[in-house]
Amino acid sequence: MSAASFPEATKRAFDIASAVLGLALLAPLFLVVAAWIKLDSPGPVFFRQERIGRGGTPFRIHKFRTMRVEAAGPALTVGADPRITRAGSFLRRTKIDELPQLIDVLRGDMSVVGPRPEVPRYVATYPPALRIKVLSVRPGITDPASLQFRDESALLARAADPEREYREVVLPQKLRLAADYVDTASLGGDLRLIAATLRALWSRP
Repeated sequence: MSAASFPEATKRAFDIASAVLGLALLAPLFLVVAAWIKLDSPGPVFFRQERIGRGGTPFRIHKFRTMRVEAAGPALTVGADPRITRAGSFLRRTKIDELPQLIDVLRGDMSVVGPRPEVPRYVATYPPALRIKVLSVRPGITDPASLQFRDESALLARAADPEREYREVVLPQKLRLAADYVDTASLGGDLRLIAATLRALWSRP
């Protein structure tokens, strides 16, 4: 089934139901994480950053804050970045920092499954045809690239120039995976990606 034959109404209904259920079930965890973040370092609970969504429309993504507020440095997070808080290290390793994106799903800015949203400066480098295709759907919390590059930070840490490695090696591979997802999207495929994501998280040390 192609993306064109995957009804928008079906995907959106699935997203809304998943976001409502997820936020309701995870509310106690959110409260515990919020308290931990506040106790661990001064600053807000959430980190908001501009990303590019469907049709090239900017939106501000929700994540649990994992870095010190006053931290400065490169946009990419590589290896054992000293800017990451103690709480943030755990939240990143377990991907719990991504869970607030269920808010973005409920708002309609994101989908549960879809190409991961990038910051404007990277989207500006997309080849035109791929840009149109990848941005033709809502970005997601998880996708095939999220699974393939789940240890991206460690991968970039081994590169002599992490920024160049990301732009010239990692990002093109992510775009190819995103384009393949758009071409083959289906409800069954989304369910399999969600299951694979959960298995990957549960199997992490």
